[in-house]
Amino acid sequence: MWLGRLSQSLLLRCRRAVALRASRGPSSTRPLSAAVRLRAPQRPPGRGESAGAGGGARWKGVAGAGEGGEEEEEEEEEEEEDDEAELEELLGPSPLAVEPGAQRVAVVHPAVKWGPKKSPLTTAELQVAEAVALVNTLQNWTVLDKIIIPTKNPDKKFIFGKGNFQVLTEKLKKLPHMTAVFLNMERISSLTKKELEDAWGVKVFDRYTVVLHIFRSNARTKEAKLQIALAEIPLLRSNVKNEASQLDQQRGGSRYIMGSGETFLELQYRLLKERELKIRNALEKLRRKRSLLRTRRKKREFPVVSVMGYTNCGKTTLIKALTGEAGLQPRDQLFATLDITAHAGYLPSHMVVIYVDTIGFLTDLPHNLIESFSATLEEVAYSDLIVHVRDITHPETVLQKATVLSVLKNLNLPSHLLDSMVEVHNKVDLIERYKPTEENALAISALHGHGLEELREEIEKKILVATGKKILTVNINLEGPQLSWLYKEATVQNIEVMAEDGTARVKVIISNSAFGKYRTLFPNSKILTP
Repeated sequence: MWLGRLSQSLLLRCRRAVALRASRGPSSTRPLSAAVRLRAPQRPPGRGESAGAGGGARWKGVAGAGEGGEEEEEEEEEEEEDDEAELEELLGPSPLAVEPGAQRVAVVHPAVKWGPKKSPLTTAELQVAEAVALVNTLQNWTVLDKIIIPTKNPDKKFIFGKGNFQVLTEKLKKLPHMTAVFLNMERISSLTKKELEDAWGVKVFDRYTVVLHIFRSNARTKEAKLQIALAEIPLLRSNVKNEASQLDQQRGGSRYIMGSGETFLELQYRLLKERELKIRNALEKLRRKRSLLRTRRKKREFPVVSVMGYTNCGKTTLIKALTGEAGLQPRDQLFATLDITAHAGYLPSHMVVIYVDTIGFLTDLPHNLIESFSATLEEVAYSDLIVHVRDITHPETVLQKATVLSVLKNLNLPSHLLDSMVEVHNKVDLIERYKPTEENALAISALHGHGLEELREEIEKKILVATGKKILTVNINLEGPQLSWLYKEATVQNIEVMAEDGTARVKVIISNSAFGKYRTLFPNSKILTP
C-alpha cells in the first residue's frame, strides 16, 4: 500500500522478467562459452546472397552439423525470443506517461529579470508563445490562460517569491476546469513538483515532461521509443528518491524490504539501473544495424547531406522539394520528425545524393534529453555536408540559430563539417525583397521552390570538395567496355559522339578510387580534362 504508481510499475516489470526466465526452464540458461560458440560461425551474406536465403541456410547447416546442431538452433531461437520479449517489455507503457484524455492547461512563465538565467536574445512574450506552440502540438490539449510572473531566482523551492506565488495561486484557482499547469522551465525537481501540485490541486509539467510527451506521441520506430525510454530514466530516478523519502516518513520503522538487506531506495535504483542497461544494449544493437547500412552506402559512394535546424523550420518540406519524393508529408507542428530518414535526390550534374532528415532542436532542452537521442544524431557525424535550415520569419531566428549551433558543437562533429556547413534562410516568400545579411547564406522558399537551383549548385560544389570527386572528360572507344563501366562506376553527365572515328568524349563525375580503377583497367584511354 506504500508503493506509488512508479514503484509498482518498476516492481511489476521486474517480476515479469523473473517469471519469463523461469518459464523458459534451465535450458534457457547456458554458459558464456555456448553463446560464443553459437556466434562464431556467423558471417554477413556474400554478394548475391540474402541473410535468410542461400548463404544463411548454408551456414546454418554448418552450425547444425552433428548431434548438437538441433540443440544449438533451439538455443539460438530461444535467445531471439528472449530478446524480443525483453524489447517488448522495454517498449511497454511508461509510468511517466500522461493519462489519456483532454487537458485544459494554464501556461505559467517565470520571467527572470536579471542575472545569468535571463536570455538576452528573447523576451518573456516570445518564450510564452513557444510554450503555447508546444501545448498546441498535443492532441486534445488546450491553453486556458498565459501568465507571466516575474522572479529573481527560479531555482527556489516555489520558483517565485512569496507575494508573487500567492498572486499566481489565486489566478490559477479562478480558471474554470483547469486540469494542469505547464511551468515553462527546463526542469523542476520532484520535490518542487509535489509542493506545487499540492498547492494548486492539479498536475504540474515542465518543458522536459511536455517535450517527452510530444516525443511519445510522435514516436513510430523502436529506436525512437527506446531513446524516449532512456530519456525518462533521470525523471524516474528523481521520482523514486522522492517516493523513498515519503516512505521513510510514513513507516518510521525498518527501511529494509522483507529482511532482504536491501532498502526500498536501493531496490528501485537497482531496477532502474538494470532497465537503463537493457535500453542501452538494445540501442547498441540497432546502432550496429545502422552502421552496416551506412557501410553499404559508403561502398556505393553516395554522398550524404544532413539537413538540420530548429524544430518546425521546414527541413522536411525542403527535402521533399529537393527530391520530389511524394511520400514525404511535412507537418506544421513541433517535433514532427523523431527518426533519421534518408531520401535520394539529384544534383545539377545528375550526381545522386542522400538527404538525411533529422530531429529538430529546441531552446532549453536538458542535456540528457539530447544525449538520449545521440544514437540518432550520431548519423550526422558521418555526413559529407550539413545544411542548416532557418525559419527566417521567426522573431527568435537568431536565438534558434545559436541553439542549433550549440547542439552541433556539443556533438563533437569533425571540424570540416562545421566549417563547410551551408546556411539556408527558409520561408523568404513571407518577407518582401528579403536579402540575407549573413555572408554565404542562401535565401529560399522550400514551399514555392524559390532559390532551390542555387542551393543545389552550392551543395554540389561543397560535396565535390568533401568527397574528393572529380569532373573529367575522357575519350573512349565506343566498341570497348569503357562507356558501360563509366555508367556503372561514375556519374555520366554528357556524351559527345565522334561517329567518323568511332569514339566519344564523355563528361563524368568520378571518385578518386573509381578513377584509379579506370586508369588501371583502361591505361590507353585519354583524359582530356585533368
